[in-house]
Parts: sequence; C-alpha cells; structure tokens
Amino acid sequence: MRTAAWTTCESPIGALTVVAGPRGVTAIHFAGHVPRLAAEEQQPLEDAAGQLAQYFAGERRSFELELDPSGTPLQLAVWRLLWEIPYGETTTYGEIAAQVDPSLYGAGVEEYERPREVGAAIGSNPIPVVVPCHRVIGADGSLTGYFGGLERKRILLDLESGSEAGWAPAPKQASGQTTLL
Repeated sequence: MRTAAWTTCESPIGALTVVAGPRGVTAIHFAGHVPRLAAEEQQPLEDAAGQLAQYFAGERRSFELELDPSGTPLQLAVWRLLWEIPYGETTTYGEIAAQVDPSLYGAGVEEYERPREVGAAIGSNPIPVVVPCHRVIGADGSLTGYFGGLERKRILLDLESGSEAGWAPAPKQASGQTTLL
C-alpha cells in the first residue's frame, strides 16, 4: 500500500498539487510552494481532482473528500470550524476565536490575543480551498492574511459570490509536477 500519492490540477489560481496518504488528503500546495515529491507516487487522485475541477467550474459548493491534516489540537479545532463556513459566506478571525474551546489556547493567551492565534492556525492550514480558509476576513471586512496571496483569496471569494463565471481548464493539462524549487 502506498503511503502517499500526489497529482497536479490546473485552476484559475494556478496549479494545485494535491497530496494524499492512506487516510485521505493531507495537503494542497500552491504553485511555488510545492515540496519535493517522489515521481513514483504521482497518481491521478481522480476524486480530489474531479471535485476541485467541479468547484472551480461553479458546479460544486462543498467537498466530499476524506481529509487527514496534521496539526496541533488548536489548529485542528480551527480547521474544523473553517470547514463549517458555508460556501459564499465569510467570517472573521475574532468570530472563529470565540468558537474555539478556550482550553486549546496556550497558557497566558489573553482573550484579545486569540484572534491572532486563530490567524496563525489558519495560516498553517495544509488543505486550502477544500478547507476554506479564504472565507476568513478581517473584522473591518478587508482581505487579510492568505498564504496563497490576496489575489488568490479574491479570486476564490469572487467565484463563490457569483462574481466570476465557472472556470474550465485548458484542454491539455500538464501531467507532471511543476518544479519551481
């Protein structure tokens, strides 16, 4: 049994490299942030690639994938809350921080510091797009803090708000990993 597999999918926010282990998707990497992956582990990962293509085409509003992220108890709790943000809606770091079990914050973390702790957890989300960290915005409604860059965040939010029509990949997709390392 393989312990890891990966594939690259084209999208309107650039190539996405999906990595999966035996229990599900472990990571999605943006172009320029892809670690070295073993060529022999490249596989189609048709379910994940298909659902991402449907999402970007405007045909899917939620994902039905097995996920297996690794993180601290705080990170995992925050990522579960991200998963619950409805398609096309946004929330703030403070609203998420208020929903997290206070015992998960480190000793000495004051209540006013919790949104920053949540922001750090969101910034380390290993499965962007599927775990919709792009749906978290600043308290004043501004776009803030997206590991993939604010332009990608804007594209995702526009797609979900209906501002952008669905996207279809170019007829011929690259089958190999984009090497930018």
